[in-house]
Amino acid sequence: MIRVLYLTAVAVALGFLLRAYAFERIVVVSGSMEPTLPVGKTVLVNKFIYRLRPPRHGEIVTFPSPVENRELVKRIIAMEGDEVKIVEKQVQLNGRPLPEPYVQHTRAGENLVGDNMELGVVPAGHVVVMGDNRDESGDSRDWLGPTGGHIPFVAVKTIEGKLMVDR
Repeated sequence: MIRVLYLTAVAVALGFLLRAYAFERIVVVSGSMEPTLPVGKTVLVNKFIYRLRPPRHGEIVTFPSPVENRELVKRIIAMEGDEVKIVEKQVQLNGRPLPEPYVQHTRAGENLVGDNMELGVVPAGHVVVMGDNRDESGDSRDWLGPTGGHIPFVAVKTIEGKLMVDR
């Protein structure tokens, strides 16, 4: 009986450690990443990978919102040193159109905030993130801080993990 209790305690402790430092399941609660991640989809977050290597272009990551008290899921569009510009809803990275077959525009005929703008050069230790459902996503294009200033960049150190998404 003591052995069973001991093994149960070890299994529970291991589960907590894995969830806190390695892997966690989350449920997608927003349509900002559709069609890639539909609302209600359960996905696994790898919280350990960025201890081994830095994030990369195109990866879908989770991090705390820079403007609200909640977790967000977005795609990395640009890394430090990249120059980012958006012209008529098309992201340009370092002067070239960024191929984005995953992007959905639900309001293609409308001119929305973030459809035409220059984010500039991404500073060291930061990334630019956007939702795949561009016209319905709050992201690097439109976040405003408490004083009304634009917050276009997310600090890499705040990224909590990479989503392991079916392709």
